Amino acid sequence: MRTNHRIRVPEIRCINANGDQLGVIPTSRGRMLAEQQGLDLVEIAPNASPPVCRIMDYGKFRYEQEKKDKEARRHQVAGKVKEIKLHANVEEHDFDTKMRHARDFIQDGHRVKFSLFFRGRENAHTELGFEVMNRVIRSIEDVSQPDQMPTRMGRAIFMMMSPKRALRQAQQQAAAARPSATASAPAAPPGPRPAGAPTTPRPAGMPPNSIAIPSAAGDAARRN
Repeated sequence: MRTNHRIRVPEIRCINANGDQLGVIPTSRGRMLAEQQGLDLVEIAPNASPPVCRIMDYGKFRYEQEKKDKEARRHQVAGKVKEIKLHANVEEHDFDTKMRHARDFIQDGHRVKFSLFFRGRENAHTELGFEVMNRVIRSIEDVSQPDQMPTRMGRAIFMMMSPKRALRQAQQQAAAARPSATASAPAAPPGPRPAGAPTTPRPAGMPPNSIAIPSAAGDAARRN
């Protein structure tokens, strides 16, 4: 997107800062109008004939555009679905490991699909699979809620969990409260006194960062 003096065409179709059409004008006049208002001339439709330009605050435009792009990427990431596979006879250690992964996914804003598959004789004891799924719900109920309750489909049980609404709000508030990277660093403490430096006592009421300058009378007294 070209701006100001980077726009090299002789004529443009110009739109002012209020969105009003100014018609086809020389590019130099468009730049002059933008400068008079402390704004920029921005080419918004370079393939038009003549190109369309608008008078605007380009810095503010870029900031708002980056903010929209960031929000769109955040929603795109949050819309991803992670999958965790289980078995009816899952061991305790394996179950705990999978729950840690599920909790991480949920806290990152993902939805999690749980799939439990029956093998061989396990098909005769499907109630064990539902017990495992209910145990999953209890294990991560502090950060998630079921979008789809455990449902049997063929030789498997499926369930969908998503972050709780309160958790999503907390994540947004934490991101908004994050301190700026440009915050000023605390002042460094004063370094050690150089060897041989005078140790003149500081008079009462003198600011801590000032330097006491001895008087001529004091110098004479010390020499005597």
